[in-house]
Amino acid sequence: MSNISASQVKELREKTGAPMMDCQKALKEANGDIEGAVVVLRKRGIASAAKKATRVTSEGSVYSYIHAGGKIGVLVEVNCESDFVARTDDFKELCHDIAMHIAASDPKYVRREDVTAADFEREKEIYRSQAAATGKPANVVEKIVEGKMAKFYEEVCLLDQPFIKEQSISIGQLIGTKVGKLGENITVRRYARFKVGDAGETIAITKPSAAAEGQEG
Repeated sequence: MSNISASQVKELREKTGAPMMDCQKALKEANGDIEGAVVVLRKRGIASAAKKATRVTSEGSVYSYIHAGGKIGVLVEVNCESDFVARTDDFKELCHDIAMHIAASDPKYVRREDVTAADFEREKEIYRSQAAATGKPANVVEKIVEGKMAKFYEEVCLLDQPFIKEQSISIGQLIGTKVGKLGENITVRRYARFKVGDAGETIAITKPSAAAEGQEG
């Protein structure tokens, strides 16, 4: 069953709090069965991760990773809710996997929300012009642009990228699995990637949410 309706996705999202893309994938895997999709999300830790996503993450670790004989280096700050979790092997393993992935894939942003308005509009306009040149109707053009933007996010956003060690899951899903196992919210706050010979470096910082800003104030 490949046709999943928007109402099914909405119902699953309301039930679990999981992101829309994850709900859609889970429904496809469960052949449209809502309860089966809930099980899929729970196994991946996504449902429980969504419920914990608003919790404050003020503990964590700064992890360093050096790759390719000292040619690439990454510093990443991964946050959790308690020092106890930050000292667990599971959390350390996650930090290592995220840093290694950043070294290999060089994502420019942490999340979709961090993409600058300029980058977003530039890419969208390019895709819209390309799609319009095919002569397709406006509604089809918008669908094409939507698909291209999803691919763009996958290329530049850490949480959307397929995990290099297991391409079937994204970094966001990898983190969600650890959230489900450790029982605490886990976030990537910022990272820096340096490569010998490159003129610049990649530095990405998560924009604070309105809720987080309120808590800080």
